[in-house]
Amino acid sequence: MNLKIKNALVSVSNKENIIPLLKILKKFNIKIISSGGTYNFIKKLGYNCIELSKYTGFNEMLDGRVKTLHPKIHAGILHDRQNKSHKNEMLKQNFPSIDLIVVNFYPFQKVVKETKNFKKIIENIDIGGPTMVRSAAKNYKNVTIITNKNDYTSLIKELEKYKGKTSLKFRQLMSSKAFGLTAYYDSMIANWFNNKLNIQFPERKTIFGRKLKRLRYGENPHQNSSIYVNDYNDTELSFSQLHGKELSYNNYNDIFAALDTLDSLKKGAGTVIIKHANPCGVSENRDTMESFRNALNCDPLSAFGGVIACNYRISEKIASEISKNFIEVILAKGFDSKSLKVLKKKKNLRIIDISKYKPKNITSIKTFDGSFLIQNKNKMILDSKKLKCVTKLKPNKKELSEIKFAFNISKYVKSNAIVLCKNFSTIGIGAGQPSRLDSCKIAIQKAKKFLPKKIKNSIAASDAFFPFSDGLKILIKAGVKIIVQPGGSIRDQEIINAADKAKIKMLFTSVRHFNH
Repeated sequence: MNLKIKNALVSVSNKENIIPLLKILKKFNIKIISSGGTYNFIKKLGYNCIELSKYTGFNEMLDGRVKTLHPKIHAGILHDRQNKSHKNEMLKQNFPSIDLIVVNFYPFQKVVKETKNFKKIIENIDIGGPTMVRSAAKNYKNVTIITNKNDYTSLIKELEKYKGKTSLKFRQLMSSKAFGLTAYYDSMIANWFNNKLNIQFPERKTIFGRKLKRLRYGENPHQNSSIYVNDYNDTELSFSQLHGKELSYNNYNDIFAALDTLDSLKKGAGTVIIKHANPCGVSENRDTMESFRNALNCDPLSAFGGVIACNYRISEKIASEISKNFIEVILAKGFDSKSLKVLKKKKNLRIIDISKYKPKNITSIKTFDGSFLIQNKNKMILDSKKLKCVTKLKPNKKELSEIKFAFNISKYVKSNAIVLCKNFSTIGIGAGQPSRLDSCKIAIQKAKKFLPKKIKNSIAASDAFFPFSDGLKILIKAGVKIIVQPGGSIRDQEIINAADKAKIKMLFTSVRHFNH
């Protein structure tokens, strides 16, 4: 059913793109009602407009907090044009229909980004706008609601096509968008209050997100996918792509894993290589080239087609080394001009600048079929003073520092995780196995294949306790001299005895790092 628009209420804080809209309203003799800055703006442009307070016969009050909250406005929007009782009530009150609402809200999210002034933020929580939008969206059968300046063009086309009318299909689509916006807006406000009050797990949790772009596909070509931004700055991510193909779902998944791991490296030049969301090489070193080479040498086979993340600026020399390998994505805190020239020779390589990236979200979310899990992100950093050495042999200061490095990396490897390290670099990683014994075998197998000379006197970190001594014995036999693990098994003493018998050092953390 196509409905003629006679009266429109226009109230917008963002006045971009409004002139073409005013022209089409004038063309079809649609009366405009407005207030405040929007009214003044429309009048200055030379268009006829009825001031809202004159329309309602009621002056706005409370510093503008109450202006559109009036029966003449909401009855004009909400009444059912096909309902005789509604028609009679509207005639009795002499309330005209309002057939088109064009509204955008007070810029709450913009103000939150710009200030911490509590009063200013509260005053930018829109009440009248969302109320009108919800009223119009509910009554889409009779009313057209526009909440986004990007939809003005669609509305203009609709009015041109149907000679001042809109179709039911168009009104339904705009209604859907409108309810999405009010939910999004309220969600941002609710989350702002929760953050301010440090409520991490409220009784009702809403997650807001704005679609950044549709991706070519999901994990596999037969799956659809999009990426959303869950932030008050919802028009971009906090890193920027400088070159290469569009990022895929899997690229983003690996990038997020890389950034999480990289953020935990604080002592030097850190390099992280990720494949299928698992680290396959991590290194910290004073020298950036050594850091890169050590990370790559851990498992160059798995690094093929992976993501490299660096917490340093890429030089021409490192860029040349990177270019010798097939890499999907390179992330770094800047690139000098010569390095970009080298890297851009690979037209598909995604080059990402993370200079402005700062981690914000302290929670992680997993969803499944109508339910979701939320937890704090695992940002636990081991306190050396709380480490408990359970063997007769004790580690020295340098070893303690490397023990912390190894155990830190284990929390980013899918469970069951075993990480072998030497000189603040991984040399073998066993990831994602149902059996910890298998993870031990894989870590050793990797180390023997690529860095066999480094296994002797290496450090092994386990993300959870050893249920039996078999995994421990395999590590010891390979040449591991220090093992760090949470402890807590009923067979801990058996495992401690095996470590003492082999004359190795073992430490308990009392901290588990499952990552499923």
